[in-house]
Amino acid sequence: MLVGREKEVHLLHDIQNDDSSHFVAVYGRRRVGKTFLIREAFGYRFAFQHAGLSEGGMKEQIYAFTSSLKDAGYDVKKQPQNWLEAFEALKDVIRLSSEKKKIIFIDELSWMDTQKSDLMVALENFWNGFASARKDIVLIVCASATSWMLSKVVHNKGGLYNRLTEQIHLRTFCLRECEAYVKAAGLALNRNQILQYYMIFGGVPYYWGFLKKGLSLSQNIDSILFEKDAPLRDEFKYLYASVFKKPENYVKIIEALGTKKVGMTREKIITATEIIQSTKIVHCGYLITKLVEMKSCGFIRKYNAFGMKKKNAIYQLMDCFTLFYFKFLKSEPTDEHFWTNQINTPAANTWLGLAFERVCMEHVDQIKFKLGISGVLTEVNSWYCKSDPDNGIFGSQIDMLIARKDQVINLCEMKYSQSEYTITEKVDRSIRNKISDLRVVSGTKYAIYPTLITTYGVVENSYSQELQSVVMMDDLFA
Repeated sequence: MLVGREKEVHLLHDIQNDDSSHFVAVYGRRRVGKTFLIREAFGYRFAFQHAGLSEGGMKEQIYAFTSSLKDAGYDVKKQPQNWLEAFEALKDVIRLSSEKKKIIFIDELSWMDTQKSDLMVALENFWNGFASARKDIVLIVCASATSWMLSKVVHNKGGLYNRLTEQIHLRTFCLRECEAYVKAAGLALNRNQILQYYMIFGGVPYYWGFLKKGLSLSQNIDSILFEKDAPLRDEFKYLYASVFKKPENYVKIIEALGTKKVGMTREKIITATEIIQSTKIVHCGYLITKLVEMKSCGFIRKYNAFGMKKKNAIYQLMDCFTLFYFKFLKSEPTDEHFWTNQINTPAANTWLGLAFERVCMEHVDQIKFKLGISGVLTEVNSWYCKSDPDNGIFGSQIDMLIARKDQVINLCEMKYSQSEYTITEKVDRSIRNKISDLRVVSGTKYAIYPTLITTYGVVENSYSQELQSVVMMDDLFA
């Protein structure tokens, strides 16, 4: 059941019908549906397809590749000893193929790039010296290791430089696409339930496939995560190991970020770096590389606090499942009805508030559309300042600022609620204090519009009149 991906499917069909050869790179995080998209788009018809092994050296990888050559109907008379020989055999498969368009699909390419192998040399030779000279080949390479794909294929500085004809960064579903998936699967979930499931699993299509008809949302979550043999109970163990080789330090960074709501800074002075202090990673360049790789895979985000120097960038954990894991799964609860029994507890309600903020950050385009500023150049920031009573500074944390080119700042308050949200005197005072702190500390001359993002709207009272805009849950599904 292929839901969404209209743009990607249209592109792949155009490639198939074109009268020239194409070299396509498809990348995105684990379980986002890359393989499924390729197979569905081409109707499972390939002149050759192969998936790299998650484990094994060059010998094992080439042996598996040779097996795929045999599956494609090629009579392998001699086992290739290196990748150059293996791709020579692939040329013969193409020469013998009767398909009008020869679709070559190589999945998990990064796993095939073992130490001291000649894989990239062979791939370069195959495309530059053979495939690009023909008009009937579509070469599609795919991998979950996004950072590897970006460095070795998309931004290759060697013989594959600027050789890609297309690249597809397959991203997670937005709420609208998840709703379409739920409807196509015949599941009876309302938007609030879809939102809550998104808060746990994000928009990774694979996770949405575990929902079962006839179960409530809490029963589904217990079945998927907390029962004795729940299919995703140990998902965290494999999530980072499947994307990164030697994932231990990546997990250390993720664990460090998972303890902070706002994020952690990476400053020029290593001794002052929160991440380094927490992870004991002492080499700044090594840390930066790891952070860039995790950002490219969508696990974290990097942003600059409004009005502050770029060197004080903040890194924030964004992966919904990882956040849920640290809150509820890391302690390995034994209650098979754990989530059902968590409903309306302080721990669950606190998590709902924090998770809703992350969902809003993933749907900035929808928020801008509701605000009528889709065409306005903007920067999305967070902002904070410490208390300084002597200078009239209260101390504030603002999780989302939309700074607009038209000299307006939307100061966004993100509040999850099971009904219409009530702005009390305390909330109103907090918003006014944040506006005051932002003006004083940042020195901005922009107009500041208090903006509420919530589920079911706001209760009309004297305090709600101060809001400039209200964005509701339905708007996030736009």
